[in-house]
Amino acid sequence: MQVTETLNDGLKRTYAITVTAAELEEKVNAKLAEARPEIEMKGFRKGKVPMPLLKKQYGQRLLGETMQEAIDGAMSEHFEQTGDRPAMQPQVKMTNEDWSEGDDVQVEMSYEKLPDVPEIDASAITLEKLVVKADETAVDEALAQLAENAQDFNDRAEDAAAVDGDQIVIDFLGKVDGEAFEGGAAEDYPLVLGSGSFIPGFEEQLLGLKAGDEKAVEVTFPEEYGAEHLAGKAAVFDVTVKAVKEPVAAAIDDELAKKFGAEDLDALKGQIRDRLEAEYTGAARQVMKRALLDALDGLVSFDLPPALVEAEAKQIAHQLWHEENPDVHDHNHDTIEPSEEHQKLAERRVRLGLLLADIGQKAEVEVTDQEMTQAVMAQARQYPGQERAFFDFVRQNTQMQQQLRAPIFEDKVIDHIVAGAVVTEKEITKDELQAAVEALDEE
Repeated sequence: MQVTETLNDGLKRTYAITVTAAELEEKVNAKLAEARPEIEMKGFRKGKVPMPLLKKQYGQRLLGETMQEAIDGAMSEHFEQTGDRPAMQPQVKMTNEDWSEGDDVQVEMSYEKLPDVPEIDASAITLEKLVVKADETAVDEALAQLAENAQDFNDRAEDAAAVDGDQIVIDFLGKVDGEAFEGGAAEDYPLVLGSGSFIPGFEEQLLGLKAGDEKAVEVTFPEEYGAEHLAGKAAVFDVTVKAVKEPVAAAIDDELAKKFGAEDLDALKGQIRDRLEAEYTGAARQVMKRALLDALDGLVSFDLPPALVEAEAKQIAHQLWHEENPDVHDHNHDTIEPSEEHQKLAERRVRLGLLLADIGQKAEVEVTDQEMTQAVMAQARQYPGQERAFFDFVRQNTQMQQQLRAPIFEDKVIDHIVAGAVVTEKEITKDELQAAVEALDEE
């Protein structure tokens, strides 16, 4: 077997691999000899089938297997000897397409190798850690929101008209083409106007109604409605208003605290303060992480695999296009060509991704089984009632496992770098932190 370099340009490599016909025949014969003792064939005792007959019966299939194994083996040996790590799956193709049995196999292998990443000195990086304390005003605002969420509803005056935010108690019967449909009727249904819990246009038509009023509400089900037999259909709901109630916020006291699992109001305030400061810490981490990535991006420069950058640029362009066109849910659209801005962003992402991966590998950063389990559980909560199915899906899907592992690995590498950097704390207000976070989206 021969492996000859034919291209060495930057990170691009191409090799010609030749597997001789003699090598292939030798390997095929070895496979047949190994399998022969267990082979039975009509007219021959087990293990006594002549080799020429075995070759005629199984030779073609074994030849194909042997060719693939030989090429895979040559590639593995090559990467082991050179230390090259391909940025993407190597492209492999036969160059003698008119090959027939008895000929040498000639293959071309092309790839872009991952670059050598320069070392960085974390101690040369200066970072600012923003610190925000949860003051009484923030705690009181959060308490007020809890009280609003725990609100009750009291009957309005008998002739009061319903306004946005009121709860109205209704009976309704829905019809499509004059026929009632399953799930389209209810009695004494409490509906908060403005909650958006009914199909678009329904709640707005109930504004201004009073207890005892009746109204035929005309709406059209959305095209993407879950029930296919109703999607896009016009419907009429006969509605009777039985009561109109105004929202009343819960009192901020010990009883409210108990509703939220706290012993008393002071304990609830303590929980709120801890939660707020945890949120502030998370937001401050985003700001510091961006500052660190900016610093790293300015510290290092090395060649990037063009194919990796191109793939990343296309993904960025595709994702941003869908964000700008949220009504398009499939991929049946024209090809989206990356812009120069997409290209620059892709270069930054690839450069930082390779740098963080290299730092993590050298620092022996690992994602533990416990961390992966926590990540899977957090994701599974988005699928109530289907958690077990999601766990099974992740266990059987290596790509999904990598998607969950990657951000954990990156965060641990970030922590490793921060531990070696010069970090100073700066106490700021909640509004200043919010402005800093909003600035991240504008960059």
